[in-house]
Amino acid sequence: MNWNDCEIFCRVVEHGGFSAAAQFLGHPKSSISSAVQRLEQDLETRLLERTTRSVRMTETGEILYRRTAHLFNSLHEARSATLSVGREVAGTLRIASPYEFGAHHIGPVACQLMQSFPQLQVQIDVEHRPVNPHVEPYDVVFAMLEGPLPPSSIVIRRMFSLERGLFAAPALLEKLGPPAEPDDLAGWPLVVSSADTAWSFTDRDGLDHHMQIKSPRVVSANADFRLQAAIHGFGITRVTASFCAAAVASGSLVRVRLPGYTCDPLRVYALLPGKRMIPEKVRHFLEALAAHARTQR
Repeated sequence: MNWNDCEIFCRVVEHGGFSAAAQFLGHPKSSISSAVQRLEQDLETRLLERTTRSVRMTETGEILYRRTAHLFNSLHEARSATLSVGREVAGTLRIASPYEFGAHHIGPVACQLMQSFPQLQVQIDVEHRPVNPHVEPYDVVFAMLEGPLPPSSIVIRRMFSLERGLFAAPALLEKLGPPAEPDDLAGWPLVVSSADTAWSFTDRDGLDHHMQIKSPRVVSANADFRLQAAIHGFGITRVTASFCAAAVASGSLVRVRLPGYTCDPLRVYALLPGKRMIPEKVRHFLEALAAHARTQR
C-alpha cells in the first residue's frame, strides 16, 4: 500500500472533500483524486462515496481512517518537535478570534510576546463565523461556546472560562424595573448576538434555565456594536464582565442581577490543526495566554 496515498485519503476525510484537501496540501485536485483511486485499486475496495456536493466514508474507509489517521499526525508532530528544538521564535503567528475575546485578551498577550521575540510577527483576524484550522491557514483559532465542543480531529484546548452577566443602561433599568427571574426578560428589549437563540442561567440549586430569544431589538455579531446599543438604552445585553468593565465604571451601564441566578460562563477554546507537538511560536503564545488567564480569575 502506498502510504502517501493513504495520508491523502485521510486529509480528504478530514477536510470534507477533494478541493479542500487539495487546497490544504497545495496539490492539484486531480492528483488528490488519483491518489485515492490508486489506494482503492490497491485495496480492492471502495473507500469513499462521492457526490457532486460531498464525500463520505464507506464502512471500509472508516476502518482505514480510524486505524491510520493518528499515525500520520504523530509522524508530523515528531517532525515538528524535532525541527523546533533550539529554534528562535520567529515568523508569522496567524490567529483567528471573535472580537470580544481578541481585543481584551489576545491583543495584550500578542503585544507582550512581540516584545519578547523581535522576529515574531502577529496577524489577528476578527472572525464571527466558524473557522476550520484544517482548511484555513491559521495557527490558532479561538471559539467562544457555551457548551463543550464535539469530538474532532482538531486538537482542542480549553483556555478561558469568562464571567458573563446582564447589563443595561441605568435609564432603561429605572423605566422597566429590575427583573426577578429569567422569564421576566421576555418583556425587555434585548440586544443579542446573531448566534444567540437562548440565554442560559443556573439557579442556586444548580438547575439550568433557558430564556428563548424571540423578538430582539438589536441583533449583531459585533460585540462592540451590541455594547454601544446597550449604552444608548436600546435593550439589555448579555456580555462578559471584562468587556464592559469600562462602561460600568463610567456609569454608562449597570449590572442587572437576577436573585438566585447566574449567567452561564463563556468558555473559550483554542483550536489547533491537529498538532500536539506544536510550533514554538504557538507554544509560547498559548503559555503566555494561559498565564494571562490565571491573572483574570
